[in-house]
Amino acid sequence: MKRTTRVKYAAAALAGTAVLAACGTDSGKGGAGSGSVSDGEKTSKAGDVIADTRWVPRKVTVDGKEYTLPTEDTKFPVDEAYITFKPGTAKPDEGGGQSGGTVGCNHIGADVEIDGDTVKVGDLAMTQMACQGPVQEFENQFVALFEGTLKAAVKERDGVRTLTLTRNDGDSITLVENTVKDKDKPALKGTKWTVESLLSGKGDDGTARSLPKGAKAHLTFAEDGTVSGNLGCNNIRGKAAVKDGTIEFGPLSTTRMLCEGPVMKAEREMIDILAGKVSYQQKDQELTLTADSGEGLVARAE
Repeated sequence: MKRTTRVKYAAAALAGTAVLAACGTDSGKGGAGSGSVSDGEKTSKAGDVIADTRWVPRKVTVDGKEYTLPTEDTKFPVDEAYITFKPGTAKPDEGGGQSGGTVGCNHIGADVEIDGDTVKVGDLAMTQMACQGPVQEFENQFVALFEGTLKAAVKERDGVRTLTLTRNDGDSITLVENTVKDKDKPALKGTKWTVESLLSGKGDDGTARSLPKGAKAHLTFAEDGTVSGNLGCNNIRGKAAVKDGTIEFGPLSTTRMLCEGPVMKAEREMIDILAGKVSYQQKDQELTLTADSGEGLVARAE
């Protein structure tokens, strides 16, 4: 995951969370690697299926208390929550590897190693948007567990697989195979892209932050090679040439409205980002624009 900040939670923020430690790989009869069937439930070899599946986080269990994904909270894209496992490490200038996803608030990246029923998660990184309420609480609990050495078990019932990642103290994350067809990937051009956060810095020093309160920015790229939208205060319009993973912006014309200080500051930052050539990366419903300086923005399709 590009240009995020490494996760460092203070002990007070996650009081009572045990230190991550190596898990055993004891696989007794009918365990995670046996492929046995009991009461209509099939146990699969975890290492064979984890990396080939898009998983939906459903539950985090800490000290016997269950935290479930708050799907009823419509203020955040909880319905788009997912986690994928792609073994490997991040590039030298990036924080977080290619594994990860989102549980409805921030975007998470990590390096992952899979060896049989053992999953090792490291170099965890994420954006830093504050989401409040049950979504933030679920994310805090998930992130606290999604690191270190975990034991994986995959069970299948009625054609749907469930993945459980368990720490050696018994705390666990439960994920369910995504059986719903993913949304069609939106076209870059013709889609309204709503800006969700601003990026700053490179690699492990990179951070992401939400737009200030009251700022509602969006961009639309047209087939005629132009871009239009609003950067939180003023409307903009200009040329935008898309080629080979880059977008080269021409001079932007803007309206001349004045807004509150934080909104104007964020707008100036976005104008600077859109001054010249940026690289772009589109993943599912998300578009990331990044300038050579490391400054950038993340937008979501509407």
